[in-house]
Formats: sequence, C-alpha cells, structure tokens
Amino acid sequence: MDSSTIYVRERGNLRRVSDIVLAQPKPVSSCRRTHPLVLRKEHFIFTYNAEGSLRYTTKSLFDITLLFVADNIHHVDSLVGFPEQIGDRLFAAAEENRVFLNADISPKALQLFSDAYGEMVLGSLCLRNRFPLLHERMDEIKTFHSLKSLDLFGCRLGDDHEIFLHLTSSSLASLIQLFIGGNSLSDVGLQRLTAPIRMMRKGLDCLQFLDVSYNPITERALKYLTCLPKLEKLDASGTSLKLGTRLKTTIWDLLGLMYSEKPLDSFDHSRCKTEGWAEQVVNQWETNGSQMPKQKKIEDSRTSALRFFGRQKFVREVLSAAPVVCESEEEAKRERLHFHRPPANSHIPEKQTPSATNPQAKPRHNIKKRQRQPERCESSRQSPPTKRLSSPALTAEDIDLLNSY
Repeated sequence: MDSSTIYVRERGNLRRVSDIVLAQPKPVSSCRRTHPLVLRKEHFIFTYNAEGSLRYTTKSLFDITLLFVADNIHHVDSLVGFPEQIGDRLFAAAEENRVFLNADISPKALQLFSDAYGEMVLGSLCLRNRFPLLHERMDEIKTFHSLKSLDLFGCRLGDDHEIFLHLTSSSLASLIQLFIGGNSLSDVGLQRLTAPIRMMRKGLDCLQFLDVSYNPITERALKYLTCLPKLEKLDASGTSLKLGTRLKTTIWDLLGLMYSEKPLDSFDHSRCKTEGWAEQVVNQWETNGSQMPKQKKIEDSRTSALRFFGRQKFVREVLSAAPVVCESEEEAKRERLHFHRPPANSHIPEKQTPSATNPQAKPRHNIKKRQRQPERCESSRQSPPTKRLSSPALTAEDIDLLNSY
C-alpha cells in the first residue's frame, strides 16, 4: 500500500491523486505484524475488567479517520466549511501527535486551521520576554492572522525587525491591542513601523491600545502615531517623554488623548495571556526549545567553543534573564504615562487645552477649541479611515525609508 496509487471520491467523482506520500505508521512494538491489511495496535482501546483480565475494544471509524487525517494534515487542501467541533478534535489529535513541532509541516498546518477557524485557533498571543520563541517560530506566528491581542514586550525587536511588515499587513487587520514596550525601539523604528500605514492608509485599522513603554522614543515619534485611526489608549511610561503641560498639549493636539491620573487597567500585563486552541502548542514550542540534546564527545577546543557560543548556553541565559521592567514599584507608579481618549460628552480639563501654554490666547478661541475637540473625536469614530487625512504628506525621509524595504 505504501507505493500504490491513491484514489479519492469527491462530489460523486473518483479521481486519482498523485505526488502524495502518506505518513508512515508509527511502530508500536518490536514484534508487530507487518502485513498492511492487519489493523494496527493503535486502532484498539485496551482496558482491564474487574478481575484484572485484559480487554480490548476497537476504536470508532471516526477516531481512526481522525488519527489518519491528523498524521497527514499537510496534505489537506482546506478545512473551510467543516464544523468547528470537527476542527477542534482534529487540532487536538494533531497536537497530541506533535505535528506542530515539525518545522517543515507546522506553518502549513497552522495556516490551514487559521484560514478555517480564525480566532478560535488563537485570539490572543503573549510572548512577553520570550524573544527566543519569537525568533525560532516566526513562520508559525505569522499564520495567526486573527489575533486581537499581541504582546511582544521585551522581545528585543530593535528598529529593524521582520515582524514590522507583518504587523502592518492585512493579516492582522483585527488586532486591537499591541504591546511593543521594552524593545529598544527609537523614533526611527516607530517611523519604519508606521511608514506603510501612513503611505497606503492600510494596516492596524482596529488598533485601540498601544504600549510603547520603556523605549527611547521622544516627542518626535508621536506624529507617527497619528495614522492610527482608532487609537484610544497609549502607554508611554519609561520613555524620553517628560510629563508636563507641553506633553499633555502635544498629545492632545496630535492624537486627541488626555493624560490619565490613574493607571489604566488595559496595560496591566497580568491579564495578558495566550488563548485559543494553539495555547498548548505555544507551550510545546517553548518546552521543546529549552530541552537541549546532549552534546557528543569531541575535541577539547570545539567543546569549549560550543559551550561559549552554543545554543545550550544561549537558552539557559535567556531563561534565567530578568524581565525588562522598571527597577521598583515606586518608580513605576511615578513614571506611568497613560493617555486615553475621553468620552464624547465629557468635560475636557483646562490643562489639556493649548491655553495652558499660551495664556495670551483669547478666551473666545479657547472655548471654540474645547467645543470642537469632542466633535472631532466623535467624527473619527464614525469614519475612521478619513481621520487626520489633513496631516502633512510623506517627507523625503519617509520616502527613502519606504524605498529601503
């Protein structure tokens, strides 16, 4: 049967399938029969009765078929239209068989499930301070295109990382929460991240919560955030921004956000977690990456080199490294810079308006300013794509940046 032709009956028609190599059955014992027509041992359920005698019953045809499809999931064209109950059990069977640990099969298999079941596969992904997992499983992570929350805090992204293009692509159109704090992200990195959005007006259309804390960004980077049409909450703690009237006025004028005296619960990372069918798959990736195989005995010089540059030492240091957070709780409370969009019918404090920095302005102009700001926020909610279209066009620096892609 291993080398015979495969036929598939589809919609009443029988057709021949070529170039498909089915997964080989896993050996269950050293004395198993090799005849292809004999049922394999995994097709039976072995139990013991009250007297201690061994009893076995056959598995249902559905379970046998499910196991067969899970072993050959990389040959499936599409699961669109299959009930989610079937998809859930098929995903669990593939996970149990450790299919998603195979780097050659895992991306295609996860893409298959994501296309059919979307958010149920993975709706929230937390990679906080787990940058080895991000870099090793980048292809698989890109298949989760229905994420609503993505935590990349402390993943050492820097200013030029390949995931930037994925964040601003149509694959993550449903993303609502994005945490990219503690990544050594400067003004240039934030400019590079938002360049496709500012140019093509597409990407991160639903983003409401953004965390850029503990990055060396300045007020210059705030203008790059004006392209986010639905931004409602911003965490800029631990950055080069200094709390003051000038900063409050700048953020209000550019983003329509006001300073929050109390810390916002949206940026409480204790609530961020990985949720979905693939939750255990992510844990398997991390566990498998931390279990290093024993090194073979080789000459002393190569042994010392492997110990210094080898993966085992690298992973050990990563797992034992302290998270990229602030030094103390008091410092965190003192430097928290949380901004949020006020409700449309709320009263805007005097210190949020430009009059706080320009006392010579006419009172009549200030009153108009306070009346118009909520209307602008409300209009942005009704038509997000047209928000802030009056911003300056792309500069020569932005064009050079886009040409570098």
